[in-house]
Amino acid sequence: MSNSVVPITVGASNLIISRAREVIDIEARTLDNLAASLGTSFTKACQLLAGATGRIVVAGVGKSGHIARKIAATLSATGSPAMYLHPGEAAHGDLGMVVEGDVVLAISNSGNTAELQVLFDHVERCGIPVVGMTSYADSLVERRSDVCILLPVATEACPSNIAPTSSTTQQLALGDAIAMVLMDMQGVSKESLKALHPGGSIGLRLASVSQLMHGSDKLPLVDLDLPMDDVITCMTSMGFGIAGVVDAAGRLVGIITDGDLRRHFKMLDQVRAREVMTPRPKMLRADMAAEDALRFLNDAQITCAFVVGEDGPRCAVVEDELVATINQIPIGIIHLHDFLRSGLS
Repeated sequence: MSNSVVPITVGASNLIISRAREVIDIEARTLDNLAASLGTSFTKACQLLAGATGRIVVAGVGKSGHIARKIAATLSATGSPAMYLHPGEAAHGDLGMVVEGDVVLAISNSGNTAELQVLFDHVERCGIPVVGMTSYADSLVERRSDVCILLPVATEACPSNIAPTSSTTQQLALGDAIAMVLMDMQGVSKESLKALHPGGSIGLRLASVSQLMHGSDKLPLVDLDLPMDDVITCMTSMGFGIAGVVDAAGRLVGIITDGDLRRHFKMLDQVRAREVMTPRPKMLRADMAAEDALRFLNDAQITCAFVVGEDGPRCAVVEDELVATINQIPIGIIHLHDFLRSGLS
């Protein structure tokens, strides 16, 4: 990459795309080098961070500070309580935030960020361990850390090799790697993540089918021997365009859709629900994640499905011989539009 800057005119779309791809390629190679460099120090760092009985205090200045904020947020969101500490503010009273039980994660590309000195002095007095993240050995960060992860020295995507680009990309990626490893080490479950993300798009994706479905008072259910005139009335009155066919025990044994009506159109006045229904319908469990349920409906190319209890089949066609042993009693119904109205698509 040349150190000279050649201006790109507004209309030079090919050059614009070419330069963007060059930047991404440089950063991608940086991440390849980072992945290949991981070793014992990364393992020890994760073990030390996982042992924090308080919080992981992530510190950095400048661009490394912005990355540190994001890493702290990711750690907290994935089950490892964390906070960001600005080293400059630490010297003016914020050192009181760092207490016994915490572990400090200090980030600096050069490793010689002067503002970190005060923080290092404080944690040394208090016996608080430090994990360092830097690209340079024998730097302040490397010398003052209990464990230091040395990142490969990165070539910045900036023509002058100055503006933090590749270096911050690998800091961010390493922070994500640490968060995911800690998540696995601590056995953080999907339910735990759901509790940490009750709102926003993540909360919606982790919401259960039971939170979006229509309840038992909205169920279009008919008996096996109900005349089709009455079945059609049920289908149209509930607004879902289908009817569930249940046996004497209330188990869902079939469904009737518009397609079934068309296939039996000439004989609808002569038959009953059992003769028109499609047997062994696909069902959803109430405890299933909404995201998984939507994917299942799309894959199965169906727009609506009945919902059974948490001990029912997990998104499957129920075989005849299992009818007596698997809970097939519908407790709700859900339509594709319910997902869309909630913002999940």
